Amino acid sequence: MASYRQFTQEERILLSALARRRLTQKEIARALGKRQSSISREFKRNKKERGSYHAGDAKRAARERMEEANAAPKRIENDPWLQRYLVRKLKRYWSPEQMAGRVRKDHNVIVCHETIYQYIYDERPDLKKYLRCQKGKYRRRYGTRIREKQREEEKKRRIDERPKIIEQRERLGDFEGDTVMGRRGTGSLVTHVDRGSGYTLIDHVAHATAEAVKEKAAQRFTKLSKQKKHTITYDNGSEFEAREMIGRETGMEIYFAYPYHSWERGTNENTNGLIRRFFPKKASFADITEQRAMRAERLLNTRPRKRLAYLTPVEVFRRNMHLT
Repeated sequence: MASYRQFTQEERILLSALARRRLTQKEIARALGKRQSSISREFKRNKKERGSYHAGDAKRAARERMEEANAAPKRIENDPWLQRYLVRKLKRYWSPEQMAGRVRKDHNVIVCHETIYQYIYDERPDLKKYLRCQKGKYRRRYGTRIREKQREEEKKRRIDERPKIIEQRERLGDFEGDTVMGRRGTGSLVTHVDRGSGYTLIDHVAHATAEAVKEKAAQRFTKLSKQKKHTITYDNGSEFEAREMIGRETGMEIYFAYPYHSWERGTNENTNGLIRRFFPKKASFADITEQRAMRAERLLNTRPRKRLAYLTPVEVFRRNMHLT
């Protein structure tokens, strides 16, 4: 068993899912390949006050502890010699990266160039004029995009935040959404399926962009009555990034399954398997017309289902026929 290391966000997401299934700490540790003590420590540190564990909350708690730890005395501020060295070289127009590399080579002093940038901007802004690039506060070259993505992920409403009524499948209007991909570069199908009735919507898009998916969702759901459109639960693909616009234009609440948890949208996944009978994997979707997509949609929606007591999805969803 490997020694303890920090949990990654993917591991926290898996841990959250396993905890919701009420597995023991021993079973969770075995599934994640970690020590049971590591699982216990993670729960103790990052559980909510009411006792539940959520990956997003755990990430925020870990980040807050890290920020507190970083508030301790810093490397450069506590070393007068290093301060003098950096100021002297900076006035010779050396870059922070050059200074970090040279001081390590000549004096075996290890300091990160990002730390030097941080020191200049936070403690010695008078020295910024010696930097080649002066476009505001220094930020890590690749960190900004990563942090932006992380912030967007944290804004998503996850599947375990949905109202209890959705799990009961007794209400019409709770949809699951996904895309079915054709051969690379030939287009995709945007699919939505009602959890209660199995009523399916199929739309073809040339490119599965967030804008294209938003437009198709808006076109379809604005035609439905308020009583038959409540929520949509999507996959985590980038094509669903326009969630706020979808919610605003359709009047529906948008939720997301956890990454790599396709079983959390089982109704949609099963329906996509049925759709593949009409549009096989690796087939070109370039020649799919609106008529072809509507024909497949009609065939699926007029097909009797055992779980509906052999009524069809269109009978249950459109005609409000009750199960007998």
